[in-house]
Amino acid sequence: MITVTQTITTAEPLRALSGEGVSIWLDDLSRKRITSGNLAELVETRHVVGVTTNPSIFQAAIGSGEGYEEQLADLAARRVTVDEAVRMMTTADVRAAADILRPVHDATGGRDGRVSIEVDPRLAHDTKATVAEAKQLFWLVDRPNVMIKIPATTAGLPAITEVIGLGISVNVTLIFSLERYREVMDAYLAGLEKAQAKGLDLATIHSVASFFVSRVDSEIDKRLTQVGTDEALALKGKAALANARLAYEAYEQVFDGERWNALGGARANKQRPLWASTGVKDPSYKDTLYVDELVAPGTVNTMPEGTLNATADHGEIRGDTVSGGYAQARADLDAVEKQGISYDEVVGQLETEGVAKFAVAWDELLDAVTVSLNSKGVDGE
Repeated sequence: MITVTQTITTAEPLRALSGEGVSIWLDDLSRKRITSGNLAELVETRHVVGVTTNPSIFQAAIGSGEGYEEQLADLAARRVTVDEAVRMMTTADVRAAADILRPVHDATGGRDGRVSIEVDPRLAHDTKATVAEAKQLFWLVDRPNVMIKIPATTAGLPAITEVIGLGISVNVTLIFSLERYREVMDAYLAGLEKAQAKGLDLATIHSVASFFVSRVDSEIDKRLTQVGTDEALALKGKAALANARLAYEAYEQVFDGERWNALGGARANKQRPLWASTGVKDPSYKDTLYVDELVAPGTVNTMPEGTLNATADHGEIRGDTVSGGYAQARADLDAVEKQGISYDEVVGQLETEGVAKFAVAWDELLDAVTVSLNSKGVDGE
């Protein structure tokens, strides 16, 4: 148990991070985390003001079965399909987490206190089905602080516009490239314009754009290692931060333009950049690298608990580490290209792999729930 003294001491970097205008969200959720009081404790002691989930997170939580036994038994007795069982469990968790974070939501005017839930990843390339799924999830969770996650695939872009146009808040996920990020911001603005044409209150619509970080370094570092020269090896660990910093530059440009100003005048909210995949995968890098080096006002950093605790313990928050670094960021990405590594090829591969990984995790979750339902004497199909 953390004592009051320890809390004040270890959470100081998190307090400083929050003070710099970075919203700290937790990239994890489980039934046990909710019922044990852990999530509420993180809100109180770790400056956590939001939660993100994804298929992999739910696969780990529900796949373990811990905390879900009673609900699984009830679902088995009702002879529901496996897909329905998974939806009932995931939306129950998100609803409960949203209730815990509701005071934050109310205190921040809906800016924070958000809990995200993702559309079925198998629908990532189907615009119409993604929109239908987003509407269904919004209805099932039935909380004003839910945020529906939609992947930034080609098919996802018009879905984002449509869902925002319905007045539903969206977390756009799996963004790797600067070009796609600009398309995401455009889709958001188009959605706001649709909502405005319908007479909806734009102040109630919120969105974040989840720009993935560590996976970019993982792939580019691997390729730099294969090149093997001193010049190439010196570039390791630079591409992801450069990519994210240039994304923030794009954000500043879009949300300071004429199109945005018209919407901002109608009380619309900016779509904040959210740094995702911030857990460091290379053990030779500092474990708070993607927190310390991506501090900028008006951003969100969603962290796995390990990164959250590492930041609380030894994060080095030294003010804005993004703005003004754009020339160096461009130079770093150019240097990577000169090593024969194609930026477009890497980000395209990462998007494809990201969608595929979530689909695999979802299938594994369905398989685990099928076993659980069958173990209770009921065929889950």
